[in-house]
Amino acid sequence: MTAAYRRFFWRESDEAEPPTGWQPLGDGNYWESEHRAPQRLALLAPPPPWADDLQRIGRAVFAADKHARRDATFDRWTRHIRLSVPVAAHERWQAARPLLSSLLQTLTGDHWQVEFRGSRPATDVSLTFDTASRAGEVALFSGGLDSLSWAAQRATAHTSESLLLVTFGEQNFPRLQGSVYASIYRRRNRPVRRIILSQNVRFQGKKQGDFERTTRSRGFLYAVGAVRAAAAEGTPVAHIPENGQLSINPPLSPARAAACSTRSVHPWTLHLLNRLIAAVADGPVVELQNPLARLTKRQVCHAALDAGLTPANLAATLSCGVPPPQRTHGSRYDNCGLCYPCLVRRAGLLGVDDM
Repeated sequence: MTAAYRRFFWRESDEAEPPTGWQPLGDGNYWESEHRAPQRLALLAPPPPWADDLQRIGRAVFAADKHARRDATFDRWTRHIRLSVPVAAHERWQAARPLLSSLLQTLTGDHWQVEFRGSRPATDVSLTFDTASRAGEVALFSGGLDSLSWAAQRATAHTSESLLLVTFGEQNFPRLQGSVYASIYRRRNRPVRRIILSQNVRFQGKKQGDFERTTRSRGFLYAVGAVRAAAAEGTPVAHIPENGQLSINPPLSPARAAACSTRSVHPWTLHLLNRLIAAVADGPVVELQNPLARLTKRQVCHAALDAGLTPANLAATLSCGVPPPQRTHGSRYDNCGLCYPCLVRRAGLLGVDDM
């Protein structure tokens, strides 16, 4: 028996209702204040249309991912998702469909059919900076140990080029993310800027339990946010810092084979993403790189301390894969200490106070 596809239709603000049988999605599906909407970010210049398309696809994919429950499928995991998204660079995206489907299947373990409709290029209202203020480097900054270590290393570099950090706000931890960023900003030897995007999907008309709890496509949303920012700033590389063990994320048992282990920063994922960017970009491309791919968590901690951070700064980070609202054991600590990312974090921090 052929599994039925869940069909999602990403609408632009002025588009009519989708065809019958398609569930509408759009920017309104994200908890996002107006000044943080993607088209209002404080970037050097308007992003190229292909980068706007890429971020729109990333937002559509993650929203569809959260609306399609895995436990409603025959094996309680593998879904069939059909997604329609408007793009400006229509012909290039049509040619890149097989590559995009392969990337999404690698990330989520699901079957994806992505269709493209024509769209107007975005009307940009970004603030425009002086050319001398453009970002010489762009990196994701989550508030975790790895991103903190990399940001500290780069923020303390003696250069006039600015460092742009791209954060996806964690709805339950804005204070923690802000304090971790402040520890970087206080030690800067160069201009440092930060933009904040939303990763929080609205539960419109439904209970939170009606949404999928796994977030296998979230890494794609993060990556394309960094790529769009780098493309607007004219920066050729966007960094996604993740220690080597968690980037490979080897399964700890046969029960965690395939997409049961997250592949957000896996080398093959970054390879497919870079191929996709090269296929759709019209002009200069942005390459995604993981600067910590060859380091252990312990080495990441050493690098952070060498950059001037304190053990207290490292301890204040958030690395947990199970935020408090999703925990069954009642712990209200920022890090549960029990999930795989927490165990790796604890191993890396062992003896930090003695360094």
